Amino acid sequence: MTAVDALPSLSQVRDAAARIAAHAVVTPVWRSATLDALAGAELHFKCENLQRGGAFKFRGACNAVWSLDQAMAARGVVTHSSGNHGNALAMAAATRGIPAHVVVPEGAVQAKLDAIVRAGGIVHRCAPTQAAREAMAAQVQAQTGGVLVHPYADTQVMAGQGTAVLELLRQAPALDAVITPVGGGGLAAGTAVAAHGLDPALALFGAEPQGADDAARSLAQGQRIDSMAPDTLCDGLRALVGPSNLDALRTHRVEVITVSDAETIAAMRLLWQELKQVVEVSSATVLAAVLKRRDAFAGRRVGLVLTGGNVDLDALPW
Repeated sequence: MTAVDALPSLSQVRDAAARIAAHAVVTPVWRSATLDALAGAELHFKCENLQRGGAFKFRGACNAVWSLDQAMAARGVVTHSSGNHGNALAMAAATRGIPAHVVVPEGAVQAKLDAIVRAGGIVHRCAPTQAAREAMAAQVQAQTGGVLVHPYADTQVMAGQGTAVLELLRQAPALDAVITPVGGGGLAAGTAVAAHGLDPALALFGAEPQGADDAARSLAQGQRIDSMAPDTLCDGLRALVGPSNLDALRTHRVEVITVSDAETIAAMRLLWQELKQVVEVSSATVLAAVLKRRDAFAGRRVGLVLTGGNVDLDALPW
């Protein structure tokens, strides 16, 4: 594990919270009696869909950008992203007046691509594979001299993502469990470090699409699956979990629950209907997982992180 992808400490998450305080939104925690009854649990929804840029990703990107010294920042930043991280990095870079180069795979959600451009990001397109994304990002980095800000395996990104659960545990004290979606694992890793740093007894869960269940399989097999062709509507969760991110899941005993796209779409509709919140399919995996595994959550106070709300309203999954 390199210094870049080392897991953050609780103190680094707290430093991140202070660093991004002038830029990030303290998002609300919302409740629904109807959803509580359906789940048989007390649900507390951390609405990161109301974060700047419409997703939790702004936290990590902002922390990474403002962690750079002036000389490094002047070179600009580079990343690869299906949408939300790229938008977040472009927005964060704009707060420092530096360029942001974003490699975006073909097939990305148009609303997310448009958001990157509006935020001032310089877009580079590539084939829709992890290998193509990483190769193009390396090429752009070599051409521009920019600093790579990885979407989920960067220490400062993970620390920034962990700030969401710091807020959640202040807003909803005495939670019994917390669940986040799992894709590359930046949020899941940052959440695990921060949550167990504050309360080692807290039960931690991850929600993952069945069509991109590399994290669940990796945990079950005891080794990281490093190749998989994702097949899910959850575009934000198609990345393979990073090595350090998987280490965090294992170390902090995060139980990953897999859900079908149909279950997730149904949960997305429920969140719109009952919370009046439009969230991405990827975000709805957390509610889908809680409803699927009622036995694991029954009678408990559960924090659910709704990760983003950048939905293409002309292409709703139903």
